[in-house]
Amino acid sequence: MKIAIASGKGGTGKTTVSTNIASYLAETEKVVLVDLDVEEPNSKLFIKADLYNKEDKFKMIPQWNQNLCTLCGICQEVCNYNSVIQAGNTIMVFSELCHSCYACSELCPTEALPMIPVKMGELTHYKNNNLDFIESRLEIGQELAVPLIAQTIDYVNNLFTDDFIKLYDSPPGTSCPVIEVTKDADFVILVTEPTPFGLNDLKLAIETMQELQKQFGVIINRDGLGDAEVENYCIKNKIPIIAKIPNSKEIAHYYSRGMLIYKQVSEFKEQMEKVKRYIINSMRGVLK
Repeated sequence: MKIAIASGKGGTGKTTVSTNIASYLAETEKVVLVDLDVEEPNSKLFIKADLYNKEDKFKMIPQWNQNLCTLCGICQEVCNYNSVIQAGNTIMVFSELCHSCYACSELCPTEALPMIPVKMGELTHYKNNNLDFIESRLEIGQELAVPLIAQTIDYVNNLFTDDFIKLYDSPPGTSCPVIEVTKDADFVILVTEPTPFGLNDLKLAIETMQELQKQFGVIINRDGLGDAEVENYCIKNKIPIIAKIPNSKEIAHYYSRGMLIYKQVSEFKEQMEKVKRYIINSMRGVLK
């Protein structure tokens, strides 16, 4: 079971839900939590585990060989991302824009653009009993998150069998990194907040999941903070509300200390139990 935990905007409590439900599930199930917000991963602040593996991740970038180049211009023509530009007698490669599609390299008639590995980030794998936690972090200066996200998901798929519950803590928003995380997910949990901004961005996230033909449900965080428009919208559109986490200073207190909240606040644990039951029922093919 692959479950992506996403949100239409940042700051809704996505990581709070991800880390707490992963740890709660791991008390009885085998769980993998993967922090795929590679530009600013922070799940490790809440997960206590031992280092198991650490490895650099690379993407392939073309390197211009001036001695072989005939300046035919094919490389510039075939690059859809403007990462290869011909300027006079020089071929300029902008590695930050390169999507590693190999078009310029493969179509170069003189093989003047061989692909070379460039470090784009780092993957770290931790273990704590039933819980495996994996975090990837993009190198400073790297522009594209998608290649690192894709390699991290490949790492998880190659290492863990189908009897693991795989939880993907997604980046915020509805752009390419979120699509990469959710496109192969069996189910998507959308975390939102009961405010006008929360509703607006929830609608964008829902439209994205519908376009991807994904099954999804909603968790309302900070319930009681704003108005009832998010809940009314979900009810009107028959969108399942999996849980409602109360707006609580006590929850904020433990969150600010980097503590798992379900171990401290009974109301929060009750909501995590609802999420757990929903996930287990989903695994059995019984969506409720």
